[in-house]
Amino acid sequence: MKKILVPLLFAAALTRAEPPHPSTIQLTPGFINHLAQELRTNHPALAAVAARTNAAAHAVTAVRVWEDPMLTGGYLVAENSHRMRMEEGDVLYGVEQKLPLWGRPQAMRRMARAELDVAVADAELRFQQLRAELARALFRAALTEATLALGEEDLAWLDQQLANAEARHRSGTGSLPEVLRLQNERARRADQLTTTRAQRRQDHAALNRLLNRPLTEVWPRLALPQPADPVPFSEELVQLARAGAPELAKQREDIRAAAAAVDQTRRARHPEVSVGVFSRSDSRTGDWRQSELMVNLSLPWFNRSRYRADLARDEARRQAAELEAANMELALRAELHDLTTKLDAARREALLYREEILPRSEQALAATTAAWQSGTGLFLDVIEARRMVLEARLMSARAVAGQWEVLSELVLCCGLADFDALEMLGIQVEAPQPK
Repeated sequence: MKKILVPLLFAAALTRAEPPHPSTIQLTPGFINHLAQELRTNHPALAAVAARTNAAAHAVTAVRVWEDPMLTGGYLVAENSHRMRMEEGDVLYGVEQKLPLWGRPQAMRRMARAELDVAVADAELRFQQLRAELARALFRAALTEATLALGEEDLAWLDQQLANAEARHRSGTGSLPEVLRLQNERARRADQLTTTRAQRRQDHAALNRLLNRPLTEVWPRLALPQPADPVPFSEELVQLARAGAPELAKQREDIRAAAAAVDQTRRARHPEVSVGVFSRSDSRTGDWRQSELMVNLSLPWFNRSRYRADLARDEARRQAAELEAANMELALRAELHDLTTKLDAARREALLYREEILPRSEQALAATTAAWQSGTGLFLDVIEARRMVLEARLMSARAVAGQWEVLSELVLCCGLADFDALEMLGIQVEAPQPK
């Protein structure tokens, strides 16, 4: 069987694909990538995250190396103001400037940049989460389409068998219970189709919500892809996920931000130093009388215990972020094992129903139908065989949809976002067979 390489959904650049049928769209990576770009542009949550990222970028630029200078002015009033005005001056004016010592501005800038990196990582995480949610919604909608197609096919089959049963009853070779049983089966199937069509409208509304389209916009029929190869659990897969998992990447940025906060708090314990120049002049003549050079120094030692508490607080936050990252790595390994197990189980189930159970069920249906029409078989056997065929087709479609939904989770878990990354997992998908 010929196999072709297919990307794990959501590649950054759109892949080329054959033009789909006007009324039916095959779920291909290129189609999903196109919708992912629309998601990035239109989803309001991503717009909000982008706005927070812009705010963090402006915060980096807003960090000041030199604080605003302080301008001082005043007028001296005293009993012997005439003598003091002549000797010392009665108009006071000057300027004071805080010095950027101890690397405080640089620490603040590093802190702002770390917060920007956290915002960027959070934006990427949010996009990948919504992208995986979009893929799951597409596969659920495609499964609903497959269920609806099976229901419509079954309804047409029931109509045909009902006509045959009525003809047999009129000719005296059939029984009334067979006709009534088929009428009940047809009524039940028609009601199920109404429910499935309502579910399709709900699936379309969910897709439109993700893409910020009108909720009532109608989609074309979505077709499920073929089963993909399983992904074996391996240490290489774990390392790939550790390097690219968006949640873990954001947690690493949180650690860097916490370390920057520790550095900033440590530098805050140093005294603040400012210098100033002050002068006095005679208010009547404007003549200069004297100038003073002042150095101001804060005394942080009186609050030494408070500064130690601030530092201990930030150190604890950094430690908590590091422990959280370690826990995420352990949980990531367990999640990968669970996803690969589900992928393998879903593929085996899809192939089992498609290649073994469905052919045998179709043979049983053909045999029981022929026996019933010739008068040597039971009508209940025909109904049971038909149910076996429908169940095999439906279970195969559910397994394929479930496999690709789990595959979407694996894409998110590993942080894969380009075409070449697929070769790291060796995932392939069976080419559609000509009909």
